[in-house]
Amino acid sequence: MKLSALALGLGLCGLAVSAPTIAWAQTVTLKVAHFLPPTSAAQKQVLEPWCERLGQETKGQIKCQIFPAMQLGGTPGQLVDQAKNGIADVVWTAPGYSAGRFPVIEAMELPFVVSGGVSGSKAAWTFYERHAQKEFDAFKVLAMHVDGGVAFHTAGKPVTGPDSLKGLKLRASTRMVSKTLAAFGAVPVNMPPAQVTEAIAKGVVDGAMGAWEVVTPTKLQEVTKFHTDPPAGQPFYSTTVLTLLMNKQRYDSLPAELKAAVDRNSGPALVEIFGRVWDEAAASTRTLVLAGGGTIAQQSAADYEAMRTAAKAVEEEWVKDMTAKGIDAAALAASARSLAAAH
Repeated sequence: MKLSALALGLGLCGLAVSAPTIAWAQTVTLKVAHFLPPTSAAQKQVLEPWCERLGQETKGQIKCQIFPAMQLGGTPGQLVDQAKNGIADVVWTAPGYSAGRFPVIEAMELPFVVSGGVSGSKAAWTFYERHAQKEFDAFKVLAMHVDGGVAFHTAGKPVTGPDSLKGLKLRASTRMVSKTLAAFGAVPVNMPPAQVTEAIAKGVVDGAMGAWEVVTPTKLQEVTKFHTDPPAGQPFYSTTVLTLLMNKQRYDSLPAELKAAVDRNSGPALVEIFGRVWDEAAASTRTLVLAGGGTIAQQSAADYEAMRTAAKAVEEEWVKDMTAKGIDAAALAASARSLAAAH
């Protein structure tokens, strides 16, 4: 009896010792959702390598199941709720797709702030850390970056100055892009990226205002011949802030070792990867467009300044609206510009 009791006691001790090891050995599969096709740079060059690094560092304990092109249902604007409600564990999306929900980070999307992917993304992350953490406190924020800046992509005629935009119907990605287009005299049309190419082909819209990175995943180059950039080195007309969000409860439930792996592969290092990939995608897309017979024009200084003048009203209206909501919008706008210039 004494031997049996001793054996039982040792057995229970063994279970107690091994319990944390068993918990650690459990595989965690993260459901990762986004709105672009599986061939996009976002998936191929950022999300898939990110998942691979997590798997390698945890010896296979973290795995990913990626759901591109809204395969979990819903619209891009609903991705934040898919993360919040646990339908997905991680989502990559644009806060601006949920208009009015994340007003502070919208300062980074003001006209003529962002000049490129890496610099703009570093500025967006710093801005988030300083000013916007509260409006994302329902999530574990893994990255905050930008699309490098939006250009003009049109089917029938090139965009030069504001006069060339009057009456043109162009797809707009966010509320800020819509307001900027309207200030230029164009007609903004909101629609998901997946619908843009068909809409242009059918003449529903005349083109799009969007980042270079989104051109090839949506095959925009097949229906647009004319593309317009700002003068070299100058800020883009607007930008889209993008973010990688994780369900907070899912993150909190991870063992410490797995949390550490997620943390090591998030934040500034991941932000810089996003920015670099966007800059590289922009460069390669420009080359592809030219090789396919498209034209890319850099605006003249005079046309560019005319657009900057027209867009001042957009920032003034934004500051007025946000101030009415109790937000120190003038300070946020100044911070966004300062950070973008510093990076």
